[in-house]
This record gives sequence, structure tokens and C-alpha cells, in this order.
Amino acid sequence: MTVAVAATTGRRIMPGSRAPLGATWDGEGTNFALFSEHATAVELCLFDEQGEEEQRIPLREQTALVWHAYLPGVGPGQRYGFRVAGPWDPEQGHRFNPSKLLIDPYAEALDGVVDWDAPVFGYPLGDRRVDLAVDQLDDAWGVPKGVVVDGSFDWGDDRPPRIPLHDSLIYELHVKGFTACHPEVPEELRGTYAGLASPPIVSYLTELGVTAVELLPVHAFLDDKHLLDKGLTNYWGYNSINFFAPQARYAADRSPGGPVREFKAMVKALHAAGLEVILDVVYNHTAEGNHLGPTLSYRGIDNTSYYRLVAESPRYYMDYTGTGNTLSTLHPSVLQLIMDSLRYWVTEMHVDGFRFDLAPALARELYDVNRLSSFFDVIHQDPVLSQVKLIAEPWDVGAGGYQVGNFPWLWSEWNGKYRDTLRSFWKGGEVHTSELAYRLTGSSDLYQGDGRRPYASINFVTAHDGFTLEDLVSYNDKHNDANGEGNRDGHDDNLSWNHGVEGPAIDPKILAAREQTKRNLMASLLLSQGVPMIAHGDELSRTQRGNNNAYCQDNEIAWVDWKLDERKRSFLEFTRGMIDLRHAHPSLGRPRFFQGRKVRGSLVEDLAWFRSDGEPMSDQEWDEGWVRAIGMRLGGRALTEVDADGNRLTDDDLFILLNGHHEPVEFVLPEDGKSPEWETMVDTATGLVDIDGDPERVCRAATPFDLAARSLLLLRRR
Repeated sequence: MTVAVAATTGRRIMPGSRAPLGATWDGEGTNFALFSEHATAVELCLFDEQGEEEQRIPLREQTALVWHAYLPGVGPGQRYGFRVAGPWDPEQGHRFNPSKLLIDPYAEALDGVVDWDAPVFGYPLGDRRVDLAVDQLDDAWGVPKGVVVDGSFDWGDDRPPRIPLHDSLIYELHVKGFTACHPEVPEELRGTYAGLASPPIVSYLTELGVTAVELLPVHAFLDDKHLLDKGLTNYWGYNSINFFAPQARYAADRSPGGPVREFKAMVKALHAAGLEVILDVVYNHTAEGNHLGPTLSYRGIDNTSYYRLVAESPRYYMDYTGTGNTLSTLHPSVLQLIMDSLRYWVTEMHVDGFRFDLAPALARELYDVNRLSSFFDVIHQDPVLSQVKLIAEPWDVGAGGYQVGNFPWLWSEWNGKYRDTLRSFWKGGEVHTSELAYRLTGSSDLYQGDGRRPYASINFVTAHDGFTLEDLVSYNDKHNDANGEGNRDGHDDNLSWNHGVEGPAIDPKILAAREQTKRNLMASLLLSQGVPMIAHGDELSRTQRGNNNAYCQDNEIAWVDWKLDERKRSFLEFTRGMIDLRHAHPSLGRPRFFQGRKVRGSLVEDLAWFRSDGEPMSDQEWDEGWVRAIGMRLGGRALTEVDADGNRLTDDDLFILLNGHHEPVEFVLPEDGKSPEWETMVDTATGLVDIDGDPERVCRAATPFDLAARSLLLLRRR
């Protein structure tokens, strides 16, 4: 084998291998491999602990468009980056500039952050030709360095919980914001992976009853200069610069490789408690932005391969994401990058699934979103990725980007129609009867036609993007002035809940109305078919002071406040009770859609709908009516499912009554030849949650009773 020697240090350089990509340590040395289709030369740059560049090593071997070399004696902790030469021709899409140090797309750890005072732009700022001229200043001192990682970790008996999706309850949380103020988490661990794995947090999550945490982005991301200039940061993290390295700012251990070890320990601890870990991932774009953005990684490695460029003017980028660029899943090496990253997080980091931000952008072939795109094909055939939870945010900002209900059969989706329908119903809007019924029963109109199940619908009423539940019922308009954009950012919800004055209130009637609306929304969410998702802190009545776009607020505005008064504690207990009740009744999380008819000779259909007078809904009312009050009866003994041991599941017969009207409605339960008495389990007007049913609160068939204004009742047949 030919062995080259670096002239400056005498370091041996061996040809190495084109695979795997990135920096791979084998116990004796490290193989470095970088894909670039159009480069003319690639240099590997090694740095010491102080960030000083020690050596540049030309990668002279190129195999199948991959530049590679093996360095004996180089091991964990070594900091590195690349310089890539090639044509500088922005008008043809090429932006090679060897003066700029580039982050390895496959780096498993990063050291340092971008210093925006460094010349990290490929063109000279202020030049009259803008991005067409080339800047030749070296920027290595201001760019994060990749770190060679020892991937070994004692996983012990760690096993994925593998909770069936129909039994899942997802809790969306921010690693820092969830623990930053928790008084029982050691101060040095607050806001970190270790803090999330600490006993007080794990106990809270398990006692709450959720089955999975969905982490806002933890891939390494950047703080935009314009935010830092305002004293703000990219708090949410939807600005990835690398898809392998965990974000170091969330690690208590900042040593080389420390964030990787700490993340693994967090997953291990959550798994031990029976909790799954789902990552919110952002593969649709990168932090390099549009043609005026910095050159930090992909742009300088091979701009025309990594990004979707405007065909007739490749100086510019196709932007289906609203962030300036879109990764090109049309290119096989970019598709490989995404798949390698996903497999890495499953096989090496042991995560249990993914929520894909702006997922349609990944499925665009030429311009349209293609359900049978290469992106879906490679995931469906992959023996690892096809077995984990796959959740799409089913919209992007491009034409035809709203794709709710259109993802393939392995996928679940954030159901934006569910959110909008339930919000509208409980604030007294005009909601079509069939629309409400579809959303409560798993949205079969969206998912049944292609063979999917109710758990394809991820139901939610709030998420990180938008008002918290507390603010949803407390503000009619957004209050985003702290973001420094003149309150122009964020969605214009204009919800008008008619609860009186905005913001904090002391009027008992206003407070009572708000609390009842919160109970209505939470109860509806946890009684609907599909998979419920709760945004962190909603059960704690968390407020962002009316800010519905807190993406840049790494402070008390966005952090969870763990100080609870009697009102907040009451809603927390209501939510816990609702979650316990859902887990106790298989009728509330069926793995199949309702059939709407008698099953196996049961006297009661698995699902039946009734008007407030106790009569079944007519076809005309179903097709044309605007619902104000409605009842849905679930026949628990009509369940056709079996559990893991082969036992046929049965449940109590349940009756869910909803009154969205601003006045009480007289309701009559229908007679059906079975026990006429129904015990009250949930009453959102009073805050009652009783998993065993309240024997003092009994409704009798054919006997009228008042269903309180804007309230929900859950009854169980006695």
C-alpha cells in the first residue's frame, strides 16, 4: 500500500476508504472521508485544543466522488475541518472557496460556535457586486471544528420501549426550557440532557402519564447574527448546521465527545422509565441561508449538489422552507446523508422515532410534492427506519405544500385540521357536524382511504409554534414585541374567546371561563381517537405573556415556570386524571377505525351519534347541520382487538356529550335495552375527573338533564 508522508510533521497518511463518510476512529487511527462531486482539491485541517491550525493534509485519494485518507495515531478529541477548492462561479451555482474552513457534514461532535466577526461569508461584505466577488480572508478562527468521537458507550440492558402508536401519548418539550427553572434539578444540570434525565424530571413525566418525549431540535444549530445583535438567540433550534452532532449548549459535559455521551445517558434513563424519545428533525434546510448567507459547510463543499437551485438562475436558491434554501433530496448523496443521519440516531443514539419539520419539502421531486418520491421509498425499504415512529409536519411554504392526509402508509401526521376544528368548536364557531365527528374519531376522511389507521392522526390543540394553552384562552391577539420585529411575526390568530380582558385577570368569572375552556380542550384531546400530543407546560398553565412565536426567547418568557398556585395545581391534577382515564379505557385509543355498526352480535354499535333529544342523527343533519350539542356513544364490548397475550379487549360503554353553545342545553340519553344508568366520569364545567365514575352523579336514559354551557361530559354505563 502506498503511504504518503506530510512534509511538515512527518505524519503518515494512508489512502483510507471512501466509507463510512465522516471521521471514523478504529482504535488505532481515523479515516476521514468527504463527498464532493465538483471539487478540484480537498484539504483536511487539524487543530489543537486552543483552535490553532496545526496541519493541512491534502486528500489525494478520490473514489466515487468521495475524497478520503487514513491517519494512524489520530483519535478521539482531535479537532478538524475541511478546505475545498473548485470553481468560484456563483452564476453557475459554484461557490468553492478554500479560504473558508468547512464543517464536516458527518461530524459526530462540534467544538465551538460561529463567531460572526470572522469573515465567514464567501464574498466580501459590502462589495458592490454583492455575492459575485470572492473573499480570500481565512475564517478558521471563527468556525466550529468537528471532533473525532469514541462512540463506545455502556448501554447495559437498554431496550426500546416499542410502545404501540395507538397507546402513545406524546409530550413535546424543549430540552433547556423544560428544566431551566425546575427547583429540584441540580443547578448545574438545569437546561441539559442530564437535567432531562434527572430523577425529578423522569418522575414527573411518568406520573403525568405520557409515553414519549418529542424533543425540539437537538441537531447542532446556529444563532443567527441578526438575533445576536438584538440580544436574542435561536431558542427553538430550527437552524441546523449538522445532522449528526448533538447541540453542545444542552450538555453539562462540554468536553470533546461529552454531549454525545450525555445524550446517550439521557436516552438510557428515559428508556429505563418506559419513555420513548422522538426527535424533531430539520432536514429540509440548513443554517447557511440564501445566496447572501455564510459559507460554513455544504455550500463550500458542493453547493450545486447539496441545495435546490433555481434552474434558470442557479445563483439563487429554491426556498420551500421560508429560510432561504432547501436541501436537494434529488441528489443521491444528499439523500444518503439524510438516511445515514437517521440511522445513526436510531442505531447509535437509540432514539425511537422522528418528527420531520416541513416534511413536504423533502418529498418535492421537481416542483410538486410527490407521495412516491425517493425520500419515502428509501425510508420504507430501510430495515431500521421503517420500524421506528415517523411523524410528518405535513406542510411547507411552497405551492401545494399543505399535504395533511397525503403521506404514505407508514407515516403519521400532525393533524392541523384537528387543531383548527376543536379550537373553533369550543370558542363557539360554526363547525359542521361531520367535520367535528371526523376529528373526534381519528379523521378517517383523511387516513382510512389508503389503509392507514386512526394513529396516523397526531392530534393537538397547541404546539411550540403558537400560543400556549393558557395564552390561547387569555389573549385575542399576539404580543410578540420582545422579538424585535414590531409584532409582525407569528400567526394572526385573532381567536376572540370572549373571556373579557386580555392577559392576567383577577375577575373570578373570567378566570372560571378560561379554566373551563382549557378543560374542554384538554379533555377533548384526550378523549379523541388518534394520538394525543401535549405541548410542555400546558398542563402547568404555562404562559408566554401572549407571545405566540417565542422562537428567539431563551429566557423566562419561554421557560417552564414550576411555581404552582392553587389554580395551576388544579388544572395539572385534571390533566393527570384525564391521561389516567385514557390509559384505562381501550375504547379511547382504538387501533382501528369505528365501524359504526353492531359487532359480533353486540346489542350496542361500536359508535353511534345522537342529538340532544336522544334521537339518532339523521342523514340530513349529518350532511348539512352546524353542530352545537352532540353525543357520541362508544360500545366498549364491541371492541374487536386483542392484546399482546391474545385476550380480546373489552371496555365499558362510554358516552361523550359536548355542548359548544353559550347556554345550557337539555339533553336526553337514548334507551337501548341495556342498563339505563350512566355514571359521570368527567365534567369540564366542574373540573370533575373520576376514573371509577362518580356514583352520586348519575344520568338516567330518557330522563332530561341540563348539559352546562360550553362543557363536556364523559359518562360510563353503570
